[in-house]
Amino acid sequence: MTQSARAYLILSVTALFWGGNSVAGKMAVGHVSPMLLTTLRWVFALVVILAVMMPQIRRDWAKIRRHWPQLFFYGAFGFTLFNVLLYSALQYTSAINAVIEQAGIPMIIFVLNFALFRIPASPAQIIGFTVTLAGVLVTASHGNLAALADLEFNVGDALILCACLVYAVYTVSLRWKPDMHWQSFIAVPAFAALLSSLPLLGWEVAAGDVIVPDAAGWAIILYAAVFPSLASQVLWVRGVEMIGPNRAGLFINAIPVFGTLLSVLLIDEPLHLFHLVALLLVLGGIAIAEWGRPKA
Repeated sequence: MTQSARAYLILSVTALFWGGNSVAGKMAVGHVSPMLLTTLRWVFALVVILAVMMPQIRRDWAKIRRHWPQLFFYGAFGFTLFNVLLYSALQYTSAINAVIEQAGIPMIIFVLNFALFRIPASPAQIIGFTVTLAGVLVTASHGNLAALADLEFNVGDALILCACLVYAVYTVSLRWKPDMHWQSFIAVPAFAALLSSLPLLGWEVAAGDVIVPDAAGWAIILYAAVFPSLASQVLWVRGVEMIGPNRAGLFINAIPVFGTLLSVLLIDEPLHLFHLVALLLVLGGIAIAEWGRPKA
């Protein structure tokens, strides 16, 4: 298997897990409050990290000490802030709005890379992004694009847009990732994510908005800890390393398609023809962008 093929597989699995995160975030409403969900997911994730990754962390301790401010930024910004914004937004806005707005992340990555580093997006990449965005819109509108005109913008939508900017900045900043083993790189930002979530949890408790998880809430927390928090972050970093942020960013548009398919499997929503059309558009757009990417 070529490196590009491995990267496609890695990034597709990442999008699958993140699609599940969006579904879990919506299912969490009423079962666990967003700040408590964010904090507890990192508590469980760190338990796994300490049980599995401590030998590698000890070996990389000198590098960790040298780069800890940067690693803390990755955790607080890319891990905590993004998920706090996402989970908070889903208290106010619809899943359709959230899906459409998250599709803007790849274009933000393109713009940031060009503005900061003069990394161009080829015409084919722009066309590919447009095609994948069409797939997202088909999914979001359930095959009726005219329904998009009826969407209303509220505070939740503003939070989603902020989350998109946050994750685009995090992705672009991975070009400066310290050269260390992936286990160490994930462990330290995960610890930073937990620390940075505590003040937000304190604010939620003080405001009287905390919801203690019930059985469904604990199941959602465990899923968020193992798959979006650990597995997806590891795979995303590796995928960006292998093919770069512009190419990797297009796979973000597969998240709503996977989220739709997971909804069909997990909560018995019907599968329609437009779901299959959307999947073909998303995958086709990625293929176009990959075929016409800059060769330099």
